[in-house]
Amino acid sequence: MSRIQSRPRKASGGEIVRDESTFAQALASVHAAVLRPEVLIEEVPAPTRLAPSALALSGEVIPSRNADDEPIATGRFVLLHDPEEPEPWEGPWRVVTYAKAAVEPEVGHDPYVGRVGWSWLTDALDARDLQWGAEAGAVTCVLSESFGALSDREPTVEMEIRASWTPLDGRIDRHLQAWGDLLCTVAGLPPLPEGVVALPQRR
Repeated sequence: MSRIQSRPRKASGGEIVRDESTFAQALASVHAAVLRPEVLIEEVPAPTRLAPSALALSGEVIPSRNADDEPIATGRFVLLHDPEEPEPWEGPWRVVTYAKAAVEPEVGHDPYVGRVGWSWLTDALDARDLQWGAEAGAVTCVLSESFGALSDREPTVEMEIRASWTPLDGRIDRHLQAWGDLLCTVAGLPPLPEGVVALPQRR
């Protein structure tokens, strides 16, 4: 897993906002989180208007574990913290994510693909024994077919799962791990065999 450097951010008025101790503790747990070795993550600029404190991570699934190879799935994990507990959140924390990957063409014609994609998320959270609430999201499949001079190209389907939820247990590292598990599921990777432990991956 990449080493994530905490960055002070600017509020809309331009002043520097320092991490509160609660958010700093959450960052420390994220630093220590271990994801599957196929998942490479790095910090990216976080949103500045959604919450007083925020962290954003970009993720890629690369089975070869070589950062120069093309990813088979991509996504983003954004952690927001607001001690005022905005009403829609139902708590001081909010996780906002997406995960997307190319899937088999027949998936695009499956009327239950949305339910399946959403179950991948809830299963990933359940598997980590997490508590969450105020969940929301959407599953989208985009089918691309080529015609004319491009008719020799095979149809492609891209699935995207956008989801947000409120962690109710304070175990932010495990929520990050659940998102990493979702990213691998969307990519079509099988679960790790029982007894196999993921090792940290640097980028």
